[in-house]
Amino acid sequence: MNEIQRAGVTSRFEIRIEDKTHVGADGTLVPAIRDFVLEVAQESMTVLMGPSGCGKTTLLRIVAGLDDRFVGEVDVPAGARIGVMFQEPRLLPWRTVQQNIELVAAPDFGPADLEWLAQAVGIADMLPRYPQELSLGIARRVALARAFATKPDLLLLDEPFVSVDERTADRLRRLLLEVWSARPTTAILVTHNAREAILLADQLVLLAPRPTHVVAVETIAVPQAERDGKAIDAIHADLLRRYPANFTST
Repeated sequence: MNEIQRAGVTSRFEIRIEDKTHVGADGTLVPAIRDFVLEVAQESMTVLMGPSGCGKTTLLRIVAGLDDRFVGEVDVPAGARIGVMFQEPRLLPWRTVQQNIELVAAPDFGPADLEWLAQAVGIADMLPRYPQELSLGIARRVALARAFATKPDLLLLDEPFVSVDERTADRLRRLLLEVWSARPTTAILVTHNAREAILLADQLVLLAPRPTHVVAVETIAVPQAERDGKAIDAIHADLLRRYPANFTST
């Protein structure tokens, strides 16, 4: 059976998925996740890195409560609010940027919160605009603001920068760190991009191909503010040496 339990407010987030299996279009059973166990420290940035198709998005959907067809348990603190940033911005086209943010905002989210968040992600002058007026990069900034507007106890990010060019993606990654550092929350981000994982993670979780499970958990000791290109290269080289099946040299 599956269960999402509400643990005490000081408890860690714990994920235990014994089995998650999809049914293919032809009726074939496709195992997605098996024997997955992970504890996530509060107010940490945990990055799950694995190959495309290994089950990362499925895992986040389970944690978010969007998929209950699995065997296992997900324990989250009692009353925890969950914010999600998807692979696509998913903004409602008939609502303005401000309305898109306020639609999902926490009950105590007020004008001062909106002003701070809009300034923090660089969209203050975009609030009255509609999504079709925005570039993809700006739309992603709005999606980031919307996720933080929920004032989440747990923030889930599903390859949020996958469809933008690398220069824009790098700006957005560092913007995420700035906002998250200013208002820390427990965050889980999934990616298949090694450099992105190394830049963002406090705790880096390496995943196996499907059916996915935890291969290794690495703590990145270098402070995020000090992870420039040289530091990322050094960490990447070390991880590549120790986990050649999970890292590439590119």
